[in-house]
Amino acid sequence: MNHVPREDITRLTQIPNIGKAIAADLRLLGIERPDQLIGEDPFMLYRDLSRVTGKPCDPCVIDVFMAAVHFMDGGAARPWWTFTDERKQMLSRRDTDRE
Repeated sequence: MNHVPREDITRLTQIPNIGKAIAADLRLLGIERPDQLIGEDPFMLYRDLSRVTGKPCDPCVIDVFMAAVHFMDGGAARPWWTFTDERKQMLSRRDTDRE
């Protein structure tokens, strides 16, 4: 993935995996700058987006949020779909913990 180095990122759409639509979703959540994603919980971002829009979003949005937060937290840029298995495992663990 060829992207702008993290320290030079000033716009949400410069973050790997973030296009215009997801950038607009993040703005709905009050996130205007890439550095605001540092330390965020992708699952909470997803929950809040579903609440703000009034409908559940596609679960793949969690993967995109995971990829963006991972990158802004200092991780390597990875395609969003590489987070799918991790998301499913984390959701499975959360469901098991509730039982």
